This record gives sequence, structure tokens and C-alpha cells, in this order.
Amino acid sequence: MTGRTTPPPVEPDPFSDSSEPRPARWRPAVKLASVVLPVCLIGWLGWQAVANSSRDVSAHPTSSPHFAEGDRVDGGAPTGSPAPDGSASTGPAAPSSPSAGAPDAGKGPLAGKTVLLDPGHNTANGKHTTEINRQVDIGNGHKECDTTGTSTNAGYSEAEFTLDVVHRARQILQDRGATVVLTQDGDRPWGPCIDERARIGNEAKADAAVSVHADGAPASGSGFHVIMPAKVVAGPADTAAVVDPSHRLGVLLRDTFKAGTGEPTASYIGQQGLDTRGDLGGLNLSKVPKVFIECGNMRNTGDAKRMSDPEWRQRAAQAVADALTSYLTG
Repeated sequence: MTGRTTPPPVEPDPFSDSSEPRPARWRPAVKLASVVLPVCLIGWLGWQAVANSSRDVSAHPTSSPHFAEGDRVDGGAPTGSPAPDGSASTGPAAPSSPSAGAPDAGKGPLAGKTVLLDPGHNTANGKHTTEINRQVDIGNGHKECDTTGTSTNAGYSEAEFTLDVVHRARQILQDRGATVVLTQDGDRPWGPCIDERARIGNEAKADAAVSVHADGAPASGSGFHVIMPAKVVAGPADTAAVVDPSHRLGVLLRDTFKAGTGEPTASYIGQQGLDTRGDLGGLNLSKVPKVFIECGNMRNTGDAKRMSDPEWRQRAAQAVADALTSYLTG
């Protein structure tokens, strides 16, 4: 053997198209590359999957919760919706305008029906005594244009109560497809007068009308009652055609209101929650079936507590809407 150095063994390079052998000293680099490159490839594929998923989410965002208008309870924005200042509101919602809560035309059990809701009195009547004290013709006599109404001992007024209940009932009826007309929506400085309240329903050709009130009887009396029109044919008044359908509406409202609110029928007036009168201009002058409901006695402690509760007012509104629905679809 001579003193010549033996060259190191060689092996093929698996990452080369060349057939030329590589020295053995390349083996560690080859092994490292065989591990690193697959890992990098897997990482790149994973990144692409995440990117594609993000693009899909951006193209199809998750829908935000819907707050039905039927879920509104009191003043404020709908629960979970942005408040006017951009912050999230957790308070109850204010009643909607007639168009905001109305369903598509022609849909619902009351589609094609028109309902008049008459919230009694006006919170500003006390500032317009000259106007509301003016006498108007109710057919068989004359009465004041309107009055201030009553209030609870704590100062919650009948006018506030009636408008709140009417707003709630309006929404329910609109959701069922009805066209709802209001005699006033808190948008008038006073009134309207009782003859105009009747005229609004007549001109709307309402299929039914309900005037919402609260009583101011002696504190010992409690409960609600429904007032129906007597037969009055005198001057501009002629209730002959509406007495019977109004009586049917009144009985339905009495039964539905009692069951829906738990309020007893009045202990101080009427018979089993029903009363018939010929001295109310809103009834005498109506040419459409119409009744009044005195939802309770605001001077009675128990009744006042119930009527001051928003949840109870919602039940009252539901009962009014349910009675009207039964009447119009029965």
C-alpha cells in the first residue's frame, strides 16, 4: 500500500437532478433539509387555510340579533341596540311609529282591517283650559271639549297611562296586519275635542274603536269597567246601527281584560264590569262600533300600583288587542 489518502465515501444527492455523487460531509445538511422543508410546506398550507377561512367570514358576516319591535317595553332604544350616543343600551325600548312596526300589507289575521285607538285626554290639557272647556254638541246635549283627566296620588297622569297602553296595543295590532289610527299621538298641544275624536274614527271607516281611560273614582272603589253606547238618535248623534256590535265588542273586551290582567271588575259602578251610557260624546257621535274602557281607578292604591307598572300595562295592551282581534275575526 502506498502513502496516498483514501478519499471519503460518497452517496447520491437526493435533491439534485445530477448523477454526480456528493461527498459524505453533505449528509447532515441533507437530513436537515429533509425535515425543515416538509415542515415549512405544512405551515404554508395551514396559513392559506386560515386566510381563506377569514375571507369567507368577511364575505358572509354573522347576522346581528333581531329585536322585534314586539319585545319593546318602555322608553329607550331596543335592548342591545346602539343608543343615540353610540353606546350599547340595555334599557327597554320606546314604542314605535305606526309605519315602523307595521308588517307587509296583506299579511296577518287583521289584514284589511282598520282599528281606531283613542288615548283619553292629553298631558297638556291643563295648560289650555279655555280650549278644552269649550262646549261641543254631542247630539242630546253639550259637554266640554275635553278634560284634564285624573292621576295617581304619586302624580302618574291618566293621559300618560292611556297613551302608553295605546302605543303598546297599536304595535300588537300592526303586527297582526291591522291599520291602526290614533286620535292623538302625544303630538298635539291639547285635545282633541270629544266630537273630533269620534269624527276621526268615522272618517277612517274604522271596523272597531276603543277609547282607553282610567277612572278617578273615590279611593274605596277598585276595578275596571267597559262603557258601551246607549241608543241615542238626536242631532248629529245616531248610534242605532252600532249599539249591538258595540255591545259584542264590550263583552269581549270585559272578558279578555279580566283574564289577561287579573284586574277585577269595578266594585263601584256598572254591572259585572259593563256600563251603558248616552252622555259621552265619543260614543254618541261614533258611526263605527266603539267602546270605552276604564282600566282601573287611579285613586285606589291597589289599582294605581298596577297601572304604574310597565309590565301590567303591557298585559292591558295585550288584552285590548286580543279583544279587538277576536271581534274582527269572529
